[in-house]
Amino acid sequence: MATQSSIEWTEQTWNPTTGCTKISPGCKHCYAEVMARRLHAMGTPGYKDGFRLAVLPERLAQPLQRKKPTIYFVNSMSDLFHEDIPDQFLDQVFSIIRQTPQHTYQILTKRAERLPDYFADRQCPRNVWLGVSVEDKQYGLPRIDYLRQVDAAIRFLSVEPLLEDLGDMNLRDIHWVIVGGESGPKARLMRKEWVENVKAQAELAAAAFFFKQWGGWGSDGVKRAKKQNGRQLHGRTWDDMPSSRQSI
Repeated sequence: MATQSSIEWTEQTWNPTTGCTKISPGCKHCYAEVMARRLHAMGTPGYKDGFRLAVLPERLAQPLQRKKPTIYFVNSMSDLFHEDIPDQFLDQVFSIIRQTPQHTYQILTKRAERLPDYFADRQCPRNVWLGVSVEDKQYGLPRIDYLRQVDAAIRFLSVEPLLEDLGDMNLRDIHWVIVGGESGPKARLMRKEWVENVKAQAELAAAAFFFKQWGGWGSDGVKRAKKQNGRQLHGRTWDDMPSSRQSI
């Protein structure tokens, strides 16, 4: 079944595929890889090969079973646009999405270059929020241009883990920006001024800003437990969402 999510900006997760492969620095300490090893050890269905990519058609119908309008994060344990997932399976995923207009689907990818190719002759459903990961300048920023080529109701960025100052960003036609630091025992530092730079540019672009976490390092540059560092920036919590939960 789809499962309740602890991710602050969504409600449920739906994983019609599991597993992935690393392609950029943001993947170095992948939380999904660690979780997949635990689920494999527990004998959980879908993880018999650990974090090796697996397509799971038996999970496709899960959202059909839920009538209550729900925000789904699609593939929290994988990347839906992984190069080894065939277009035919993506078509099945988006067919389910179209059949459940009461739900909102958040799809996040690091394989941004595949987006304009796949949607060249397909319409992105209006209940899809389409996003890309932006962890640094070299790998992350170019993904924004690929995302912008898709006519999605909501386009968003997951700037997590933020690994460096991103400098000037082109946020034209971006509706939502999520920022977060890395967590875990090997977490890499995120500096306060990097966050402030992204926030300022999101505000100029009239994009909603969501600060997810400091992670393993506090705003003061001291390493400590994630919970102790909290989620506040400038003394408040930033939980802004796009102006419409779902654009139809």
